[in-house]
Parts: sequence; structure tokens; C-alpha cells
Amino acid sequence: MRVITGTARGRKLRSPEGYDVRPTTEVTKEAMFSILHFDLEGARVLDLFAGTGQLGIEALSRGADFCIFVDSARPSQQLVRENLASTGLGAKAKVMPMDYLAFLQSTREIFDIALLDPPYAQGMIDQALPLLAERMAPAGIIVCETDKREELPLSAGGFAIDREYRYGKSKLTVYRREESHE
Repeated sequence: MRVITGTARGRKLRSPEGYDVRPTTEVTKEAMFSILHFDLEGARVLDLFAGTGQLGIEALSRGADFCIFVDSARPSQQLVRENLASTGLGAKAKVMPMDYLAFLQSTREIFDIALLDPPYAQGMIDQALPLLAERMAPAGIIVCETDKREELPLSAGGFAIDREYRYGKSKLTVYRREESHE
């Protein structure tokens, strides 16, 4: 697992041993950041189910201004911190060691981009979307990675599915504000 492009291009990222964390594949990550290409510069990003931190780190490497990494698992929090240190991007980041719902219920931050890659098929995205929608900037973008068979809500909190993309076993679902579709 490595950073694909930007200021930290080519840097290897540590990943966990075992199967508790399922890192996003390179193909899916490249596709995600192709979708976000023109929206990253100066963005405030949320990596909600951070795992290794690779999605938020990729966003920072590509020009995002700041990223908050949220994960409730201590091993994941440590991996994110180590990966931020090894890429030199720690000054543009904050690791929040807490549950995703607790974070969304307590934060006052506003995000331009939110990246959600939770454990598959556990309903976490369904719970997170309405709360997350309240924390998004007017032109905000939410990108969710799920199993290709998982169905997500068509809309939540003023956001609606803009596009879906399938890559192998994964699916990327992009949400934008409903009025931006019309």
C-alpha cells in the first residue's frame, strides 16, 4: 500500500496484519481520487472510518488543506499516526480516537469532502449519512466505498446519489447536494 501521487507520492504506508482492516485497493483508490481530482485543492476532508488513514493521506498528498481521521480502534489510530509521520503530513491532520457516531454528534467542523470506507454490510453508512450531511459545506461531496452488492440510501439530509462506480468487489457511491443535480 502506497501513496499514489502528490507531495508524498510513492511513500509506503503501514497496514495491519490480519483481516480486521480491509485497505482500499489501488484501483479503487485511483478511481476515487479521479472523481475528486478538481475538488481536492484546499479542501477540508473527513476520513470517517480511517483504518490505516490511506484515503485521507492521499487527499492531503494531492492538495487538501486539512484532514480529520476518525477511528475507534486503537491499532488503527496508531497506524494513522505512524503513516502521517512517515509521509510528513501530520501538521495538516488530526486523529480523533472515537466512534464515528460520537464524532458526528459532537463536532462543529464543516467538511468539503467526506470519505467513508467502513466495515462492509454493517449499516454504518446509513447511520452516518444524515448526521454527516449537517457537517458538509454547501458544495460538499461524500464518497462511500462499499461491497458492490450493498445498497445505500438514495438520499440523506439534503444529499442524493450522484453516481455509482463498480470496481471488482467494491462500489463507490458519490453523494452531492440534491439541488446541485437539477
